[in-house]
Amino acid sequence: MCSKKLIFLSLTVLLLVTFNLFSQVTLPKILGHNMVLQQLKEVPVWGTASPGEKIAVAFAGQSKTTVADSSGKWSVKLSPMKASFTPRQMTIKGTNTILLKNILVGEVWLCSGQSNMEYAMRKYSKFQSAVKGNRPPEDDLNTANNPNIRIFLDRRKYMDPSPEHLGWDSAIGRPLVDFSAVGYYFAKDLYAKLHVPIGMIAAAVPGSRIEPWIQASKMEIAPKMKNGKTLDKLSADGGDPGKFYDSMIQPLIPFKLKGILWYQGESNCFLNENIRYAYKLKTLIESWRTDWKDKKLPFYFVQIAPYNYSAAKDVRQHTTENLPEFWEAQALALHLKNTSMVAITDLVDSIADLHPGYKWEVGRRLSLVAANKAYGQKNVVCSGPAYQKIKIVHHTIEITFSNVGSGLASRDKRPLTWFSIAGVDGKFVPAKAEIEGYKIIVSAPEVPHPLSVRFGWNEAAQSNFISKEGLPAIPFRSDNPWDKLF
Repeated sequence: MCSKKLIFLSLTVLLLVTFNLFSQVTLPKILGHNMVLQQLKEVPVWGTASPGEKIAVAFAGQSKTTVADSSGKWSVKLSPMKASFTPRQMTIKGTNTILLKNILVGEVWLCSGQSNMEYAMRKYSKFQSAVKGNRPPEDDLNTANNPNIRIFLDRRKYMDPSPEHLGWDSAIGRPLVDFSAVGYYFAKDLYAKLHVPIGMIAAAVPGSRIEPWIQASKMEIAPKMKNGKTLDKLSADGGDPGKFYDSMIQPLIPFKLKGILWYQGESNCFLNENIRYAYKLKTLIESWRTDWKDKKLPFYFVQIAPYNYSAAKDVRQHTTENLPEFWEAQALALHLKNTSMVAITDLVDSIADLHPGYKWEVGRRLSLVAANKAYGQKNVVCSGPAYQKIKIVHHTIEITFSNVGSGLASRDKRPLTWFSIAGVDGKFVPAKAEIEGYKIIVSAPEVPHPLSVRFGWNEAAQSNFISKEGLPAIPFRSDNPWDKLF
């Protein structure tokens, strides 16, 4: 009898504790001290409480109230605010009261992907050993001291709500050590351009394919191409669909963002993917935009670097053209609105290194895109030359480019490299390439009647062809079979 009473008492205490925990107002991990809220947009604030509990949120002179629904969920939207360097407090009051401190208003970006996006600032020594380009003038890992750049490191096992409301930090000292180098340098350069607080959220997992970043239900589509052919359902490729979406992306929604940065693809390239990856990237972009209820949400991504995939000893045989085909697939996403791509073919010291160390330059180039595309600074040149069209003139091919900046150039003043042409037989041979104004003229004695041209069509290609602003030309082939499928 005593044992039954003891069990009953224990269960009663457990139920009371559980009810008390549920009745407390709770916030998702992304809402916490030191965060940055997106300026000039409605800002969602949300969480859980007891069903029917009245919730009041106060911030920057605003007061919003709501009532938790039958499942205990609640949300309010703060009216758009201007950027502010003034640290302010947010009060969320229900049965209990939560006070969040040191909050700024500015620009918020999410950076995601695999290891090259995750590549942390603690690897700064590798930056210092880089031999190309201009290294950062100072050791940011030890000298960074801008409290107006805030960072949130999304760790997949630690995204549950916590009573401490910690997660955001200033990009100073120890918190910066584990943060994405690309994300930090993007924020640093963007801050210099905009002079408003910058908030960066990093959600990246080394070695991850694209599938885990897409909600599993969105992978059950069979892409239909414009030529009428239907591909197998995307989920047929495996890759743990939704694994990181569920644990790292969904907990961030609907935290208001200005845009998204994406640096991923190596794991899918090892699988020799091309057009299927293009549709997966399209699915990710469109589904994330749907999740954030923003069809125009900027999405800027990095074209992966040259690497010796053909030397990989795995179950698939690779050729030197698998990577260029993947580059081509990545570039197809540019047919979606409000997307842009950063080329980094010049930022590699060795094609045996899957993780080149020039992360400060990758971040800077992404900031150029943001400045031009997202913030309307049209005087900022943000991309290298991109293939537009060809014209066959006698025994030569005349190539026209977009994004030429102030002109075309050779990085080392030597003849342009990695151009090839072919005639009706489809056999490509190295070609002479000359700059004539804003065009490139290519020819080869072996091909008197050229039909097609390729540039950088090799996994090792690190051409000297750039814009006068120093940005590399994007690899292409004029005989692209997948052009404009979206």
